[in-house]
Amino acid sequence: MNAKTVLPAVAMTAVSMVLTLAVVVMWLGTAVPWPVAVVVGLGIDGGWLATLAYERRLAAQGDHNRAVTAVGWSFGLIATGVLVAHALTAEHSAGAWLAVAWLPIAAKALWLVHGLWERTALTPVALDAIRGIQQEARDEAAVARARLRAEAATEETRLTAVTEAGARVAHVQARTAQTLAGAWSMLETARAGEETGRALTSVTNRVTPGVTPRWELPVWGPTEPVAALPWEAGPALTDDALDVIVDEIRTSETPALSYREMASRFRSAGHSASEVRLRAAWKRVAA
Repeated sequence: MNAKTVLPAVAMTAVSMVLTLAVVVMWLGTAVPWPVAVVVGLGIDGGWLATLAYERRLAAQGDHNRAVTAVGWSFGLIATGVLVAHALTAEHSAGAWLAVAWLPIAAKALWLVHGLWERTALTPVALDAIRGIQQEARDEAAVARARLRAEAATEETRLTAVTEAGARVAHVQARTAQTLAGAWSMLETARAGEETGRALTSVTNRVTPGVTPRWELPVWGPTEPVAALPWEAGPALTDDALDVIVDEIRTSETPALSYREMASRFRSAGHSASEVRLRAAWKRVAA
């Protein structure tokens, strides 16, 4: 991963230094001796390279110096200025020289990108941990989405089943109501028909002459309560009287009767008592 950023910066720096030295030698070689032009070119490249090396040393120590950075950018601007000036004064291929005049600034920019990458780079362990956290979050999100979809499908199925069941119940109720209405209409027609009246009259005249019974339809309404049984209408037995009756029934046979047989004979004899009182009396006399 380090080579992806440092190699382009190194290559751009080398090309920029060679290009700057060549332009200085060609441009100043006509005015001064060529050794002097070479020294000037090497001075520009050397100053830039020295500041770059010092910047890299500070970056390796986790430090930063603005003055060194400013000096490095100054050398880069000087190299770019030399290339631009040569391009503007060149008689031939001025456009081509001007097109490569940005190489020193581009090299400095690549080293800046490489420094930013180094300050934000993570170890493989940290990257694996981040990938694991992201994968876990994706898994949890997928599980939550699947759970929501399943719950939605289940709720939809339940609502559909309830709706269909309600529709079936309503259909059955409607069909039953229609059948009852038809039967009631048939009964009303039979009751109101003349033939039915004459038939009933011909049957009942032999038993009760002069009486023409009317066949009334059954009426659905409140019913009269059934009268209480004779032994229920009377006063309730006291505990002592209940004990005497229970003891007599229990000891009426040998061996003594069980509670179930005694209770059956107690009810058959017409006596009345709640199950709780009867069982309590049995416990008292059988103790």
